[in-house]
Amino acid sequence: MMKNHDQDFLASLHQKFRHFRQLIEERGPEMAREAAIEASVPQQIELMTPFIADATLAEGFQRAIPFFEKIGMEMEVLDISNNGKDAVLEIQKYCPYLGIAQEYGFSTPCQVICDIDVAAIGRAFADMNGTILCRQASGDCVCVFKYER
Repeated sequence: MMKNHDQDFLASLHQKFRHFRQLIEERGPEMAREAAIEASVPQQIELMTPFIADATLAEGFQRAIPFFEKIGMEMEVLDISNNGKDAVLEIQKYCPYLGIAQEYGFSTPCQVICDIDVAAIGRAFADMNGTILCRQASGDCVCVFKYER
């Protein structure tokens, strides 16, 4: 199902894939991944701090839904806080990255976007840990991310 996307968002996605492909060619996959994570850390701080700084993860991610909808994604949030952990499942029902990844020679977008973003979240917020539980690119019906702090 095709969604309408913000044109600036689409342009930034294409730039991200182009840049990652260039980094791989110049430095190899491991160094490209590390460079991409380092570049993503300040972006994650800027994006997520307003949502989660003074809120539970569930409250913060809930407040982020309009941002994700604006860029064409469809997100649900489930509070799974338990055993003293502030925790949330972020469920993405639509992946805008699938088609773009193939344009740049990647079999899935995960190594360029999601894996980098989850690793960067852990560096941006030392008390937070993220895990990818399901991936549409691997045949799952949704992408599911678990975050805990």
